[in-house]
Amino acid sequence: MGAEAPGTLLQAVSELARLTGEVAASYARPGIAVDTKGDGSPVTIADREAERFARAWIAERFPNDAVLGEEFGASGASGADAHRRWILDPIDGTKSFVRGVPLWGTLIAVMEGPEVIAGAAAFPATHELVAAARGEGAWWNGARCAVSAVATLADATVLSTGTAFEPGDPRRARWDALGDRASVVRTWGDCFGYLMVATGRAEVMMDPRLNVWDAASVQVIVEEAGGTFMDWNGVRTPEGLGGIAVNAALEAQVRAALVG
Repeated sequence: MGAEAPGTLLQAVSELARLTGEVAASYARPGIAVDTKGDGSPVTIADREAERFARAWIAERFPNDAVLGEEFGASGASGADAHRRWILDPIDGTKSFVRGVPLWGTLIAVMEGPEVIAGAAAFPATHELVAAARGEGAWWNGARCAVSAVATLADATVLSTGTAFEPGDPRRARWDALGDRASVVRTWGDCFGYLMVATGRAEVMMDPRLNVWDAASVQVIVEEAGGTFMDWNGVRTPEGLGGIAVNAALEAQVRAALVG
């Protein structure tokens, strides 16, 4: 273990991610009831109760901040009235969660305008927590973490949530070509893949599509770990076209290979 991570906001997102993840994990059981949302994605009582917990926690400690969550939308101050906005994804990887696959996480981020200033991701099933704040580094179970130094695709591990591109989407061919050059290609997906990049256990992670609650926390985590997070247009944003995370040594090669 390293020195204790500094920073009040860093401590706050870390604590909230851990506690919210514990709430979600308390509902994990075979045969948990699954509903289908309007966008076709699954949702359970675990998603809803974990987000309710997170909202109550924020309201008690940061009453002037706005909240945007996957399950219950936006609340609190908005626009110029919102000094900060908390971004919540109580279970990132619900499809994994309901099947007993441990590669799911709880994501918490804080944004000021378009900038993510702090974020944390808790992984109850694997007993890991990674968090970061601007200028304060990335922290994995209390110790500083960093992306790997792997500098050739032939030695790289590249990950994705899946390859469900729309028919005719040119990104699919670009991704397949990148995978052909890599050492290991796996679908260790959702937020778990970004954890792997931020802690130096993989070099590239991608998603064809992301919502801001999927991307905000992992952006600041990957960047503070020394890597790059961008959308498929090469823009550094959690609100763009999907997401690509990569270590610093491979950024130019991956950008050339994937960005349209």
